Amino acid sequence: MANELSAPPILSTPAIYLVEHIDPAVLAAENEAQAQKRSDDELHSIYEIAQTAREVQHGRWKRIALQFPDSMLGDAPWVVQALTSELESLSEPASSVGTEGASGADGETQVPTQPARIYILADTSYSSCCVDEIAAEHINADVVVHYGRSCLSPTSRLPVIYVFTQHALDTDAALAEFEREFPDKDSKVVLVADVTYQDHAQGLAGGLHGRGYGALLSTAIVHDPMGQIPNRKITDWQGIELAEPLSSELDLKEYSVFHISSPPTALLLALSSRVKSLYILPTSAAASSAGTTNTQRLLSRRYGRLMSLATAGVIGILVNTLSISNYLASIDNIRKQIAAAGKKSYTLVVGKLNPAKLANFAEIDGWVVIGCWESSLVEDDAGFYRPVITPFELDVALANDETRVWTGEWWGGIEAVKPAPDQESEGPKPHGGGIEAQEDGGADKEAEEREDGGIDDEESEPPQFDLRTGKLISHSRPMRARTAGTEAARGGDSGEAPRTTDASFASALALRPKAELAMVNGVVSPGAEFLRSQRTWQGLGSDFSAEDSAVIEEGRSGVARGYTVGEDERRA
Repeated sequence: MANELSAPPILSTPAIYLVEHIDPAVLAAENEAQAQKRSDDELHSIYEIAQTAREVQHGRWKRIALQFPDSMLGDAPWVVQALTSELESLSEPASSVGTEGASGADGETQVPTQPARIYILADTSYSSCCVDEIAAEHINADVVVHYGRSCLSPTSRLPVIYVFTQHALDTDAALAEFEREFPDKDSKVVLVADVTYQDHAQGLAGGLHGRGYGALLSTAIVHDPMGQIPNRKITDWQGIELAEPLSSELDLKEYSVFHISSPPTALLLALSSRVKSLYILPTSAAASSAGTTNTQRLLSRRYGRLMSLATAGVIGILVNTLSISNYLASIDNIRKQIAAAGKKSYTLVVGKLNPAKLANFAEIDGWVVIGCWESSLVEDDAGFYRPVITPFELDVALANDETRVWTGEWWGGIEAVKPAPDQESEGPKPHGGGIEAQEDGGADKEAEEREDGGIDDEESEPPQFDLRTGKLISHSRPMRARTAGTEAARGGDSGEAPRTTDASFASALALRPKAELAMVNGVVSPGAEFLRSQRTWQGLGSDFSAEDSAVIEEGRSGVARGYTVGEDERRA
């Protein structure tokens, strides 16, 4: 046949046609930086090839995963080649000895070590600032080398080598901007740099000290997201950590922050309530101009957003990490916190967040993100159908109207998740019953009054209004909806616990005035109720009241090169 292939098709792109990756989501100036050619010496310095190879050899790791953000994927093949060459050069002496069959001190022949295998993690499971232990475990990696910005959240399974990468900085321009912003030499200022510019911090601090800034403080990187300045320890201009008691008595409210490079929004909001003022020195041409940043408007918008969840009945818990060490305990605490407020929660793992994924769950009134302190913040203009807030904001939203106070403080990650209410109360019980016995007795008395008087929990609760619209919300506490019918279903007057294994009980409906609530295993299920009453699509054939059955006929059978139709055995 004329159309037959004389050779198998090429299913991979030849190396000569490979183009460098340009991420459209990255700023234009950063994309141009990706596209421009840099020498091997520059790339060796940027990606710290020699230092990384020494750490890998010291750890005796053989399966190495390299994690790149999207903006650096264009350099990933070069990094693999350079790191491989560096590792081979470091192991050459041992390999040559083993090849010649030389004996060690104990008389045994030394065997050359196995070469390291390097893998590129091209697409992270969640946020690029977090170490992707899930993808690394797919290749059974011994260590992860993380490149670029990092939230430095503690990992749970694999060792990590952080390579923040080195970037050039116009030191003279930075010093001039500092002097223009703080003309008073006695100004109390803390010099903070993004992790990708941290190698310039000590040099700038020394230069400013030489120009007469005696009250200047600097910072160094530590793995402590809950520090006064996240992931930073405060040092003097020489880089020496402050000694006690100066360190513990330091009040950042008296200090301004001079930040090199635009910080992530999460850090911007976290610092806004901790320092006197925040000055940002941009390092990208596409970034905003230098100046003092006012975050009060951003915080006000976050407060308005969290108030949407104060009257929400169903809250979704979005798991945006599987690597942070305490994420499971945080999920459990938040689930109990939502239940204590009388609301229903559903836990979902969807990978990278986008509006299309979350729009599939129309029954969810709002979302809380379980992730690192950077990735838990979802911008207001991201286009999500429902509000998405952080665990700290959820704690404010679930507070009573009398106790809810907005102090301006803000945090994005799970590090500040408070223990669940039942865990906070754990401890030695008082002798003779004490207050606990009185509380139990009061609860029993209230239960008897509810049974005798026919007053359910929902009616006894104070009304809840949406503070933004002023409307009464009747479904904000679906898990506290208990009526006399529900109590009877749970065991009647005997007070016995419900038998969730009973099939008839598991499918029962809890009756209340003007409404029916679907229950699953004796628990009110707002999701099932939404599916039963508000989902418009009920399955195939739901648009017709009745369907006429068609005559059953035998269809085609056989293989693709020739079908048999019915009993005629005709070739198609």
